Amino acid sequence: MTVLSSSPSSAKATAPCSGTPRPPRRGAGTRTTRSGVLLLVLAVTLTAFGVGCSDRTETTAEADGTEPVGINKEVTMPIEAVTTTVVDPGAEPRSPLRRTLEAGTTQQVTLSTEHHIEQQINQQALRDISPPAMTIPLTAQSGTDGVELTVGNVTSPDPTLAKALLPADGSRVGFDVSDLGAITALKLAPKPATSDSARAALEQAFYQAVYQSIAFPPDSVGVGAVWTVRQQVSGSVPLEQVTTCTLTSREGNQLTIELNVVQTPKSTVWHLPNEAGQLEIVDYLMHGTGTIAVDLGLPLPVSGSVEVGGNQTYRDPRSSVTLRQTLRTEVQWGA
Repeated sequence: MTVLSSSPSSAKATAPCSGTPRPPRRGAGTRTTRSGVLLLVLAVTLTAFGVGCSDRTETTAEADGTEPVGINKEVTMPIEAVTTTVVDPGAEPRSPLRRTLEAGTTQQVTLSTEHHIEQQINQQALRDISPPAMTIPLTAQSGTDGVELTVGNVTSPDPTLAKALLPADGSRVGFDVSDLGAITALKLAPKPATSDSARAALEQAFYQAVYQSIAFPPDSVGVGAVWTVRQQVSGSVPLEQVTTCTLTSREGNQLTIELNVVQTPKSTVWHLPNEAGQLEIVDYLMHGTGTIAVDLGLPLPVSGSVEVGGNQTYRDPRSSVTLRQTLRTEVQWGA
């Protein structure tokens, strides 16, 4: 499993996860209604990949809703299936790329995310609404059908978020993984004392990371091999994401893979939540590159850095209001 991610982690950025935005009141007039729609837009457009929290389902130990012992609530989020296609099998010798994980294998790794988001409505002043960066120490342990992660002491340069994240130490995260390394489900079990803001920040971080997981090709490949991973990214703006992977080196279980990510919207219209209206997608360009180091004997990337960014423009068809965003996300894996 090779992962890159992008996710907001401030209270402002995670508002869609902790509550449902209310639609504008009817009869308030066009100006008030338009303002309400744009406020909603500001709340739900902060994820760089457009992935929201609406796809998640919550499960508990008992059907009557009682809390499982030792956790608050376990959140299970199904992940869209991927299609992997080999473009170039690479040089000989060729062999399958498969994890050789033994049950109980452990790995210490740190996931760091940094996001830059600028937003402008019409000719108003450009606003920097970037959420705070996060550094998440993880202990990963492989199982028979997936990976279980234990969250360590998560830090952030933002004092408020850093304080909110302290009780999350020891929270659990689970990945269900296919034979080709694609993540098929994400399970989150925060510690009981974890606040809504901290929980939402972690949920977005892992949700985004998982949706950028890279599956291995089904065929045998060698150095120089190129394959694509195609996946629909669910959210308020459904996206078609194509990641081109190039195996630049291999020494035994040690792989170096270059990534090239392109995202395009599957529609020309963004339907806002709660029937609050729709916006035309005037321009949407998201592109990213990076390099990831993988050990086939370990459950998570060993190291690497990926940056994804671009511009998005939306227009209200019933007014002259235009919303523009410039996004950039950097994700790092390391010891």
